[in-house]
Amino acid sequence: MAGLSDAPFIEALAVPAVCALIAFLSYFTQYVFHADPDLLPGPPSRAETVVFNTLLLCLWISYFRAVTVDPGRYVFEEQVLDASDSDSGRRWCKKCQAPKPPRAHHCRHCRRCIPKMDHHCPWTRNCVSMTTFPHFLRFLLYANLSLWTLGHLLWQRFLALWHARHMPSHLGPSLFGLVGLSASALTWSVTSLLLGLMLFGTLKSWALNRTSIEELEQDRHEANFRNGARDWWDLTGPDGERLQLEHVEFPYDVGFFANMAQAMGTSNVLLWFFPLAGNPRVSKSRTGPGWTWEENGFNRKEGMWPPVNPEKLRRSQREMGVSRRDYERELEDYGLSTEEQVEAFRRRQAEDFRRRNRNLMAELEEVDVYRQEGDRASDDEGSLFGWTHAGSDSLADYGVDEDAEEEDEDVPLSELLRRRRGNGIYFDE
Repeated sequence: MAGLSDAPFIEALAVPAVCALIAFLSYFTQYVFHADPDLLPGPPSRAETVVFNTLLLCLWISYFRAVTVDPGRYVFEEQVLDASDSDSGRRWCKKCQAPKPPRAHHCRHCRRCIPKMDHHCPWTRNCVSMTTFPHFLRFLLYANLSLWTLGHLLWQRFLALWHARHMPSHLGPSLFGLVGLSASALTWSVTSLLLGLMLFGTLKSWALNRTSIEELEQDRHEANFRNGARDWWDLTGPDGERLQLEHVEFPYDVGFFANMAQAMGTSNVLLWFFPLAGNPRVSKSRTGPGWTWEENGFNRKEGMWPPVNPEKLRRSQREMGVSRRDYERELEDYGLSTEEQVEAFRRRQAEDFRRRNRNLMAELEEVDVYRQEGDRASDDEGSLFGWTHAGSDSLADYGVDEDAEEEDEDVPLSELLRRRRGNGIYFDE
């Protein structure tokens, strides 16, 4: 279903279509069961009716909350940040012009950074995030339970038809009953398959405390690390030193029960499946939920996620005609006289010219190698910086604004000074 959110007509009709599907499978089928007395074994019993409609009520409540609950937002009341904001200072959103806390991503549909963004769901017109995940999980759970109950009722009637297959047709169900039963069964089979797969993936994400976006990031990192010794030898840092790709373990898997309790906002198991239960909320304090996340300590230090993307570094270093800015040099030159600023500018211009020449020579020398590796290092801008998941999914397919994921190279000097006044926490280590 990746990319469905980009179709305007899908976005407009998604929620009404889901409501119509629920109504068809739940109430039309019950009408068919009651409307045709010859459709054996007859109308569902009182117990079956109560159980089925109770599950439907839970389904409607969960879906309503998955659609209407706000996916969360970050509020920055202060203009200058201090050193206590170091966790959020490692990442910066160019679209929000604000720090991007860990596990947050900028959604191009919601147009803001979403805490613990999993994906933007076209069928709820909402992001599955830190605040909406419990409702989305309950929606999928009750949808599948309702479908399984309906499947049992449909199976009873198809089994009765099979046993009466030798009877004269005029003694059996009416044409309306047969058509309604067949249409319900066909719709049920397709919906059960799709929602069953969605529930399995969501339960896996719940238990591992790993979002769909982080799954892509982990797969990309593992693929880069397996090929690191051969493919990334040509990358150098700002100081000219060769960069080494370090393996990073996923840090947010803190244990089976702790993962689930964190996602549901409570350790009370009974509330996990209660449709009217609450959800986690983004803390107003920058050290609370949504801003910082517990880590398992498997890496040499905290804050190493997401891992470095070598393809992103290669693209930035091989960009023709565009030089990377030296923020430290610009800050050092700030406040100089006009003549001194002109001289500093010319000095940087000469250094940029020499650097572009070196990159050009490296490009010419290695062009054949990179073209042969084209399947891995694609020029497609919409594929997670040249890499796609085994299922051909990319960050954009999950609603992430990839432009906001790139390193910000166009920060105004005034913004650099504001960040420096905040103890320089926004510069990468």
